[in-house]
Amino acid sequence: MRIGFTTSFPVEIILAAGHTPVDLNNIFITGEPEKRVYAAESSGFPRNICSWIKGIYDTVMVNDIKTVIGVIQGDCSNTHSLMSLLEDKGVEVIPFSFPYYKDKMTLQREIDILRVRFQVSQKRVDEVKRELDQIRKKLIELDRLTYQERKVSGGENHLWLVSSSDFNGNPVIFNKELEIFLQEAKNRKSLEYSSDNRQREVRLGYIGVPPIFTDLYQYLPEQNTDIVYNEVQRQFAMPFLKETLVDQYLAFTYPYKVFDRLEDIKREIELRKLDGIISYSQAFCHRQIDNILLKKYLRLPFLTIEGDQPTRLDERTKLRLESFLDLIRFKQ
Repeated sequence: MRIGFTTSFPVEIILAAGHTPVDLNNIFITGEPEKRVYAAESSGFPRNICSWIKGIYDTVMVNDIKTVIGVIQGDCSNTHSLMSLLEDKGVEVIPFSFPYYKDKMTLQREIDILRVRFQVSQKRVDEVKRELDQIRKKLIELDRLTYQERKVSGGENHLWLVSSSDFNGNPVIFNKELEIFLQEAKNRKSLEYSSDNRQREVRLGYIGVPPIFTDLYQYLPEQNTDIVYNEVQRQFAMPFLKETLVDQYLAFTYPYKVFDRLEDIKREIELRKLDGIISYSQAFCHRQIDNILLKKYLRLPFLTIEGDQPTRLDERTKLRLESFLDLIRFKQ
């Protein structure tokens, strides 16, 4: 079976059960995203609802996905209503919750409920985790090549890390393709300087959910800057490699309080020698409120950009990005 899901969760359980995990966000944004949003609005979705939710809904419909795991605590607050709509359409919906207080026993109970639901043993789940951790070690190396040796671009980093939420449905093929990419990347020259004037690039961090803009990672290198830290995408790749499944998903910062994210972001700012932060907010998303605290506690040039529909960067956002980069260069 193809099992859709709304955001990263213990995907090891689905793979241990012999099913194919499908990150609905990824197939939405890489398909025909504008068409999916329009179709959802034609079905009755309000204009002022997050486009990711609308896109996920219609993606499930057109891809004939029969079962969806919805993360109803620790992600989008609209997922509750989305699950009801999907259930009304005959889709089997399975809830999963990350505990608000980051409690180990509560998370273990959620994992056990899901594991029993898919009739797999803890031993088999642990085996799959160990297999996936071997792939995740390679993604950690890919990330290092991004910020340390500058042989992997911010856009490549984004695509590989965000794809690790479901390993494109097939970890074996994903692993082989990743090995080929890493070998090719290691033989590259550093991307740190522009080819024309040898001016040092501005090193940016990107925080927040992956962008709905379709060309952000292509536009920034044209301005002699690049993203060397993709916060949430890196979290999807489970970079901490804890011994147990429950500890690994407790270390996963995305579904918990903003203060957990801040601790990780501050550490990576120092490690990666960042010059500035781009904080992305999705229109109509409750996570926009987190920006108040992120901006307060991150002592770097900080720019918030907002996206709504799946489209290219608008001219206003481009102008704001260019002005932000000019400010950073002026201070260097």
